[in-house]
Amino acid sequence: MTAKVIYKGNLRTEATHLRSGSMIETDAPVDNKGKGERFSPTDLVATALATCIVTTIGIAAEGHNMDLLGMTCEAEKIMASNPRRIAEIKISITFPNGQVYNDQQKRLMQHIAETCPVGLSLHPDTKQTVSFSWN
Repeated sequence: MTAKVIYKGNLRTEATHLRSGSMIETDAPVDNKGKGERFSPTDLVATALATCIVTTIGIAAEGHNMDLLGMTCEAEKIMASNPRRIAEIKISITFPNGQVYNDQQKRLMQHIAETCPVGLSLHPDTKQTVSFSWN
């Protein structure tokens, strides 16, 4: 097993990563009867895409002599209704100031962002928009 989830009441859950013991709490979003004091489950999906992209780019960077220290990534989730679902996830990646990447490195990182495991696992109707700021 990967995780154990406990329903804590009031539309809150506590998820424990079994290998490490690390915990995440979730709340239902405000627009769906929740408090919105924690990540919602759909927030975690958007965040999972962002962290997957950053992690897989980081793995490639180690083998291609690229310095990514300070790279940031922002995720925006856009919901649809009828049925309620994630319609689009917008990812904005900003690379560190002062770092220069050649065209081959940029293409590699763009390809990785478009083919990370989380992105490939999302439903094809979930639009993924990824932008890059190379500084």
